[in-house]
Amino acid sequence: MNYRGLSFWHDSVPDSLQPRAPLPGDGRTDVAIIGGGLTGLWTAYYLLERAPGIRITILEKEIVGFGASGRNGGWCSALFPASTAALERAHGRQAALAMRQAMVDTVDEVGRVASAERIDCDFAKGGTISMARSAVQLRAAEGEVAEAARYGVDAITLLDDAPGGALAATLDPACARLHPAKLVRGLARVLERHGVEIREGTEVLDWAPHSVATTRGTLECDFVVVATEGYGATLAQTRRAVLPLYSLMIATEPLPNALWDEIGIAHGQTFTDFRHLLIYGQRTADNRFAFGGRGARYHWGSAIRPEYDRVPRVFEHLRNTLVDLFPQARDAAITHTWGGPLGVPRDWHATASLEASTGIARAGGYVGDGLSTTNLAGRTLADLITGRDTELTALPWVNHSSPRWEPEPLRFIGSNLGLLAMTVADAEERVTRRPSVAARLMAPLVGH
Repeated sequence: MNYRGLSFWHDSVPDSLQPRAPLPGDGRTDVAIIGGGLTGLWTAYYLLERAPGIRITILEKEIVGFGASGRNGGWCSALFPASTAALERAHGRQAALAMRQAMVDTVDEVGRVASAERIDCDFAKGGTISMARSAVQLRAAEGEVAEAARYGVDAITLLDDAPGGALAATLDPACARLHPAKLVRGLARVLERHGVEIREGTEVLDWAPHSVATTRGTLECDFVVVATEGYGATLAQTRRAVLPLYSLMIATEPLPNALWDEIGIAHGQTFTDFRHLLIYGQRTADNRFAFGGRGARYHWGSAIRPEYDRVPRVFEHLRNTLVDLFPQARDAAITHTWGGPLGVPRDWHATASLEASTGIARAGGYVGDGLSTTNLAGRTLADLITGRDTELTALPWVNHSSPRWEPEPLRFIGSNLGLLAMTVADAEERVTRRPSVAARLMAPLVGH
């Protein structure tokens, strides 16, 4: 496989991307981690802190950072898939506030580790600018600021001077721009220096308490960590636990500093607006737009295939949307197009869990908010596995169990109708100039 071609991030990472040696056969380890993404790597990192000398083996079918951990939008944010209001309804106010504070703190923790371990991942904490481009979106922006003030954790403010000709914008300081492939690949090298075995080209077939079966042999262990995110849909045990939803991205050629001054997005800043069909972007360290969004449909049977990573219709939509936001980018060449699946639990509520009786731990269901949440998951799983009772193990997502997704054809119909509903909601607001009825009806189904 041409791993360079997976994304702009893989193409620009200073790494050979040469696969590591696979599992050499049957063996034993203390902790077997299924999946070479950020959840698995962060779990290993913090296990080493809490239990020096622990033996850890990471099993990856492709290469470290092959999936969402290496292809995402590069937002290290405090976003959590379930809203604060939804967390409050489910777990109570204090638990919801604790979860929010943990997420805000996690942004700085990622930056701290990157600095301490000398992982050059272009980390720059400039916050997220969310543009309000209509009267309806302005009311949504004002509502977001008011809700943040009511809970008192997120320091979101309203800006009158907004980029892109927007009416206004909010600024959430709890977000950093980074290069995700540099982070995940750099973290893997740190782990190897500390004795963690990373076995690539090793496909996991099944797992049970204290055992993982792969195409290369069986690994006996004390704990199993399942960290497969959207790719869990391809495995029998987790097929209906997560739905793989595709998100696609484009990257432009580097743009001059003078043009960026005109655009109004500074280094370290990420950006979005208040539409319902999500978009997200950043100014990269080398002055490109890296811009993405939803819009690709769900595929029957939760299928994941390389051809689904690239949908010309969606790429064209992303380009048009980018130019609509920032007309200064109209002549910028698109140098890279890519995509991949992210993991969506049935209730849009991520989890970090350990079944003490079996020694099987799992984390995921980030719905695209995983670049920072994976770090919190790694710290939490490390505490659970080492038997610690901490503030992290008391958070409301710990041992949360989401319902299973419906069987086909209900899963196919429901997920694609949901995608259509968000498209309709944006059109509805443009026409009626009022908050969308369709979006209000969908809100409880998408974690709000």
